[in-house]
Amino acid sequence: MLYLMDWLRRHRLLALLIGSAALVLLFAAFRAGGQRVPVRTARAVREPLVNTISTNGIARPVKDFSAHATIATTVREVHVRAGDKLKPGQRLVTLDAAEARAAAATALARLRAAEADFTAVKRGGTREEIIGREADLVRARGELQEAERRLDSLRRLEKRGAASASEVQAAEERLKSARANLDALERKSTGRYSPEEVVRAQARLDEARAAYSAAQAALQNTGITSPFAGTVYALGIEKGDYVQPGTLIVAVAQLDPMEVTAFVDEPEIGRLQLGQPVTIRWDAVPDRTWEGKLTRLPSAVVQRGSRSVGEIACTIANADHRLLPNVNVNVGIITSRNENALTVPREAVHRTDGASFVFEVVDSRLHKRNVQTGLSSLTRTEITSGLDQNSVVALGAVTDRPLAEGISVKPAGQ
Repeated sequence: MLYLMDWLRRHRLLALLIGSAALVLLFAAFRAGGQRVPVRTARAVREPLVNTISTNGIARPVKDFSAHATIATTVREVHVRAGDKLKPGQRLVTLDAAEARAAAATALARLRAAEADFTAVKRGGTREEIIGREADLVRARGELQEAERRLDSLRRLEKRGAASASEVQAAEERLKSARANLDALERKSTGRYSPEEVVRAQARLDEARAAYSAAQAALQNTGITSPFAGTVYALGIEKGDYVQPGTLIVAVAQLDPMEVTAFVDEPEIGRLQLGQPVTIRWDAVPDRTWEGKLTRLPSAVVQRGSRSVGEIACTIANADHRLLPNVNVNVGIITSRNENALTVPREAVHRTDGASFVFEVVDSRLHKRNVQTGLSSLTRTEITSGLDQNSVVALGAVTDRPLAEGISVKPAGQ
């Protein structure tokens, strides 16, 4: 005892330091035990989990028909209304046919004229021109024969001294002229038109035929009927409207099934497979979900704005016809699914240097657990190992204090 008292007198400063440190440690332990950090927590639960690629797209009918005005005319009758269910061949709209008939008659007249011109070119001229050229040829051949006989006669007379050399020479010139005239007429008869002129005549004939065919089609289209059973989903005119060529008259579609086309970002394309389930939502009908399957994969990657994307398509059942054509929809492509996944909120999972971990709450303290993860949705992550069902994990402190191994915590609100 005396030895201890003597040692304390000689080492008073060291004793004071040891005592102060002990008091600090006791005070820190008291604060740590008495002021636990409030954190948000959640339990690891088993539930179905799907991995989904989300994008947007456009719904279009698989079978569609639209009629446009082919000529400027007046709408005489409108026989249907938007939303009507149709039978095949049912009359939709009747347009005024007067102008179409006049246009068809004009086109027919031009076709007949082009046919006559082409025939004349192929034969070498009109019938009157051909008859005139044949008469000229007969006359030229007669003149040639007469010049030949005249020359032959004068040559015999010259041998007997009854004709002069100048007369024979003049007869030879007349024969040469008659032969040249006949040659010119024969060339004109067989080659009056050049190959280029024949081609132009053929082109005018083809153009006239096409114009007549279009005029006939326009005349037939003045009575517009539905080619199949369907639903009127667009009606762009009313009775008495005057429409210009190209104006949409009426559109008909079969609304079941529908096809949805969408664009998927390039990094996601490798996850796509034909037949994957697809869900469709339309903001106008928030309580309804349509389901289908992926039917077409991207065949190319294109630039759309700042995105590199590939186009996909899926077929959607639409038995109640509530999904309308040409509307913007939200598309979810399910690339994988686990019906009994152990999941935690995504914010509970932390990643460092390629490793994943969570903070499990055990006896009001945080314990770091290394975990393996699987599927992820927008809000949940699958834990494949490292954590048990019903384990409580920390999501984050209510204050700005970071989570760390060993700190004392309490669920927020307690």
